[in-house]
Amino acid sequence: MSQAAPALDFAGQVVLVTGGAGGIGAAAAEGFLATGARRVVLLDADPAALESTVKALGQAFSGRVAGEVADLLDVPATRDVIRRVLDAEGPADVLFNAAGVNRRKPALEVTEKDWDSVVGVNLRGLFFATQEVGRHMVARGRGAIVSTASVSSVRGHPNLAAYAASKGGVAQLTRVLAHEWAARGVRVNAVAPGYLETGLTRRYLSDPAVRSAILAKIPLGRIGGPADIVGAVLFLASSLAAYVTGEILFVDGGRTVD
Repeated sequence: MSQAAPALDFAGQVVLVTGGAGGIGAAAAEGFLATGARRVVLLDADPAALESTVKALGQAFSGRVAGEVADLLDVPATRDVIRRVLDAEGPADVLFNAAGVNRRKPALEVTEKDWDSVVGVNLRGLFFATQEVGRHMVARGRGAIVSTASVSSVRGHPNLAAYAASKGGVAQLTRVLAHEWAARGVRVNAVAPGYLETGLTRRYLSDPAVRSAILAKIPLGRIGGPADIVGAVLFLASSLAAYVTGEILFVDGGRTVD
């Protein structure tokens, strides 16, 4: 038997969260802090939201949280931020890729700017941030990475061409990195949320007809929120999932079971 039972315990660990200023990222950051993380560093492109979240979490968790402005569309700048964070805080034990954007419109109306902004953040930016953190984890011989995919990675939802393509890419990238880095002690997994009440969906879900149609497809009968994703993220990042890598964990109220 193992000398120590696996636990949902991040005591002493350094955690990086992209998109950490709000939504799933902020909720997960709070979860990591509540389970003992020594330091949680939030990366986000919105300085005002970042400052507000760091202040709130810092008050609740004795200042164990920090924030850095980072726009994943700017890969060189993001690399510099990550290097500076790792120099200051020490090696990262966990990376949670929560940053994401969407441009909901019919495929025939998607512009190059739409495509580049969505795929640029959700897939390109995610990859290069993961590469930079992963480089250090591989050299160290341990680490856990959790990315955010979506039910749209496996469903052909209309008006989500760029978003679905980016999230399908995240799912496949997760499998590839898991395969490449497993022998080096780094686990790579993803969560795939269904519809959640977040800044990305609030306006869309405010339409009663849309909301009713979506609810009809969710066996659990409700639309989730960021807090519903936290347990899955913490599990995949923790020693409880020490034998789990390359998995896409759907957290969608049963949306994909039919």
